[in-house]
Amino acid sequence: MSAISVRNLVKKFGNLTAVDGISFDVRKGEIFGFLGPNGAGKTTTINILVTLMRPTSGEAYVAGYNVVEDPVRVREKIGIVFQDPSVDRNLTGWENLYIHGLIYGLKGEELRRRVEESLEFAELTKFRDVEVKNYSGGMIRRLEIARGLMHKPEILFLDEPTIGLDPQTRAKIWEYVERLREEAGVTVFLTTHYIEEAERLCDRVAIIDHGKIVAIGSPDELKQEIGGDVIYIRVGDHSSAARLLEGLQNNGMIISHRELNGVLALSVNNASKVIPTVFEAASMMGIRIEEIKYTQPSLSDVFLHYTGREIRDEEADWREGIRMRHRMR
Repeated sequence: MSAISVRNLVKKFGNLTAVDGISFDVRKGEIFGFLGPNGAGKTTTINILVTLMRPTSGEAYVAGYNVVEDPVRVREKIGIVFQDPSVDRNLTGWENLYIHGLIYGLKGEELRRRVEESLEFAELTKFRDVEVKNYSGGMIRRLEIARGLMHKPEILFLDEPTIGLDPQTRAKIWEYVERLREEAGVTVFLTTHYIEEAERLCDRVAIIDHGKIVAIGSPDELKQEIGGDVIYIRVGDHSSAARLLEGLQNNGMIISHRELNGVLALSVNNASKVIPTVFEAASMMGIRIEEIKYTQPSLSDVFLHYTGREIRDEEADWREGIRMRHRMR
């Protein structure tokens, strides 16, 4: 049985479809990622899976329980770290964990032992009696992860767990997430718009855009789907890029392509053989190549391949704004 099973899930807010008929399974013990830009439907999906929001249609099962029919049983099996911090900043780290344990029915010595274990796991023992308002952003994130593990959940949901953190702190959080699976056997479902986070952490990734899953698989599987190398060619304008692409497509060396603001992204099997052909074709057409480079494909290339655009670290768009207003209500 899968840890999470979703079939034809839809969530609408009026005329806006935030989640558009998605289906996927999460295996027990894996780290599964939702990769996509802000406003893609990631947080809405998590809110449905953790029973904070009812779907418009479709079905979702978490730890074997239907999220609509058995929400209490689902909540007993999961932990969650929300995108926005939700700890009480006027309490100490120890007090935050203690109160959370009480909510989940822990008592006496068992509760105190779980609090101490969670503080130790998050490397916050020496800050146990410090008010959270004096914690750094990374310390707060670690405390929230520790809090989510207090009742030993089968599945932990992490919604953009490292958003707003500096690269060093982000890398530290990644270590904690990896330890969850290795030491506790917890299934982890995380959302992110950071390419490197998905590549580093996830066993499998679902790429989501405009509420739809456009690709799903392991990072290596997804990268292999678009070819061995990716060549980037900057020629300055769309018309030149279109003419150059037309000239290159006739030789059969290009697996797939995308054009974005005068930059061609070509998926090929062997970049070293294709690049001389690119220069030859550009010279014959009188097109000036401003820059050319090639790389092994990344998840960023996969996202560009399937959506025609890049993931950008930007503020939530109007779709996310609408969803936020609905959640506030």
